Amino acid sequence: MTHIQWRADPLVWGHGPRLFEVFLEPTCPYSVRAFGKLDDLLRQAGEDRITIKIRLQSQPWHMYSGVIVRCILAASTLPGGKQAARAVMAAVAEHREEFEFERHCRGPNLDATPSDIIARIEGYSGVKLAEAFAISDLDREIKWHCKYARQNGIHVSPTFMIDGLVQPDIGSGDAVADWASRLLNI
Repeated sequence: MTHIQWRADPLVWGHGPRLFEVFLEPTCPYSVRAFGKLDDLLRQAGEDRITIKIRLQSQPWHMYSGVIVRCILAASTLPGGKQAARAVMAAVAEHREEFEFERHCRGPNLDATPSDIIARIEGYSGVKLAEAFAISDLDREIKWHCKYARQNGIHVSPTFMIDGLVQPDIGSGDAVADWASRLLNI
């Protein structure tokens, strides 16, 4: 058996001194709302003033959460790295209901297989990730995200941290300007 060398590109944007970590579950409607604001936050606050790190927070009540998280991390191992992963996240966010169960327990996705979910993601994102999904030890990256969240007391999404401290009063419904103000202490 051949061992495949791979590296997951960190999901990091910006290079400023203030660190904004966002723990997201890709099919959670509140996480999708937060994800949709991150580019605007980076523009408003400035790439040289903040660093945004996306941490994936798989949640079992979102039934295909584990498969989708693995797809995102698999995409991060491909050429384009974090941009490929971002394209997968954006595709899932844009078509969220096609990756979720109705009321977390019923609907057409009951008949979907993980292969169906991967094919949908590839179709919407344009990222061919099935081969990377099969990297046998990709779970070490998934486990890292889980362990990091648990070490910081994070159990749900979205959750936000500024400079390593959980911010329970920041929510996905907040205006981007409010996030920027908090990060930059304006």
